[in-house]
Amino acid sequence: MSTTSPPSNPSGNPPDNPSTTLSSNPPDSPSSGPPGGPYTVPDFRQLFDFALSPLLILTPDFVIVEVNRAYLAATGRGRDIVGRPVFDVFPDNPADPEADGVANLRRSLETVVGTARTDTMALQRYDIPADEGTGDGTGFVERWWSPVNTPVLDAGGRVSHIIHRVEDVTEFVLVRRAGHEKERAAEAARTRAESMEIDLFVRAREIREVNEQLRRLNGDLDAAGHRLREEQRAKDRFIATLSHELRNPLAAATAATELLGLDVPGGHPALSVLERQLGILARMSNDLLDGTRAVTGRLELVPERMDLRSAVESACADIRGLFGHEGRVLEIRLPDHPVLVDGDRLRLAQVLTNLLSNALKYTQPGGRTAIDLSAGEGRARLTVQDDGIGFDPGQAEELFGVFMRAAPAGPQTPEGLGLGLSVVRTILDLHGGRISAHSDGPGTGASFTAVLPLAASDGAPPPARPVTARRGRKQLAVLIVEDNTDLAATYRTLLDRQGHHVTVVHTGADAVTATEGHLFDVVVCDLGLPDMDGYQVARAVRSRPQGASLRLIAVSGFSRGTDRTLSREAGFDAHLAKPLPLADLLDLLEA
Repeated sequence: MSTTSPPSNPSGNPPDNPSTTLSSNPPDSPSSGPPGGPYTVPDFRQLFDFALSPLLILTPDFVIVEVNRAYLAATGRGRDIVGRPVFDVFPDNPADPEADGVANLRRSLETVVGTARTDTMALQRYDIPADEGTGDGTGFVERWWSPVNTPVLDAGGRVSHIIHRVEDVTEFVLVRRAGHEKERAAEAARTRAESMEIDLFVRAREIREVNEQLRRLNGDLDAAGHRLREEQRAKDRFIATLSHELRNPLAAATAATELLGLDVPGGHPALSVLERQLGILARMSNDLLDGTRAVTGRLELVPERMDLRSAVESACADIRGLFGHEGRVLEIRLPDHPVLVDGDRLRLAQVLTNLLSNALKYTQPGGRTAIDLSAGEGRARLTVQDDGIGFDPGQAEELFGVFMRAAPAGPQTPEGLGLGLSVVRTILDLHGGRISAHSDGPGTGASFTAVLPLAASDGAPPPARPVTARRGRKQLAVLIVEDNTDLAATYRTLLDRQGHHVTVVHTGADAVTATEGHLFDVVVCDLGLPDMDGYQVARAVRSRPQGASLRLIAVSGFSRGTDRTLSREAGFDAHLAKPLPLADLLDLLEA
């Protein structure tokens, strides 16, 4: 680097601009010093080289003419950069599309040349090539600098050189950036936390509102459920009462019809009509009550080991007379061996009665109905097949619904409530069985098949029950306790004609009084009496010394399993449902 003498300054004032004039004295030139002796002028070349700040000397056209050790160490370059344009040695990082180091430095250097004044640049990112000293020689290293560009003026006040001084502030920038990133992360976390807090507050309020709505809805639901249960109980009471009240006039009409049959030995066309229609009314009354129990799941069973053939025979005996009307034919095919099942005898007979009633309603005069009972593979199979009106095959499952009818509504529609098949399905479900229906289409007839599990073969078959009424020869003293005067009078006439001695009372109190002074063989007692129920009458009679020898028969429109259990616990020997066929009563009296 060349040396020059400083320009003359006679006034002793500093220059008008903050420029720097490079000058040096030869090492051996004497200078005045402080009092006490002369000193040696320092070697400015050596001072420049050992300066702590990185320094670079440029020509006005930006060619490097000198560099000190600190600059070479900061940039990782060698002295071979001297004599080369600064922007060839330090280009922008081509991998950084936002790199602006060259443009900013050129602008600052041009400002210094144009104004001959120092230009201090802002913190500047200016990556350096990593081909010497640092890196793997294939890229650039991120660097941040604090540059100051100072002009050097010649004697004529023109810029002869530019001193480019920089400080490497990369570590400071990176630390500050990390701090900013932490602050941004913390701020973002605070923002998220505040957002979550607001969201949680909103959600909590929504949950409280939803819970309040649910509480109100649950309260409304509980109230509605309570009302529904009350309505259901009221409906059940109404239907049970209706069925019970229907049974009394039906029982009286049935008994009167049987009495007419005794008075008209040769028969009368009107009697068959009465018998048929009373049977239909009795079945409708039973279906009404049993259908309600089936829908509410309160149909009860009294299971026992039984031969299913006896249930078939009993049902057929009750309904065979109706099939004889208008030339209809009922065929029965039963196996020679017992078909043992564990079931409720009355309910299983009801299954067949309902199926036969269904066939009777939908079979034309002269039609044919066949019953086929078989057993095999652990199952009993009972099929009722008719050649009646049939149904659409797609309607098979719907027939077992409540109030469903196979025939469309109209003036020719058979009588009935549409409950019989629903009751059949419920009874079979309770027995672990199933029911299915089949038809090839309208006019092709229908078949209904009931399947039941056979009983385990660990017991003897039960004795066969008689299916026909037998008239007894023994004369009995019978007390009839019935508040329906027509029914009581009819029972009295029927039993009188069978040779029995009959007494009739209409209240429970009269029954208790009558049994005190007179010994009866049998007491036939209604359960629904106006003053005291039949259960109280039975307990009063049984409490007496001679009460054990009496036979008590309960007759009532209430015939559920619980009703039968209550009558048995009260002391009754038997429980018969109204309307009471005379044959059943006579069988009991004979027994």
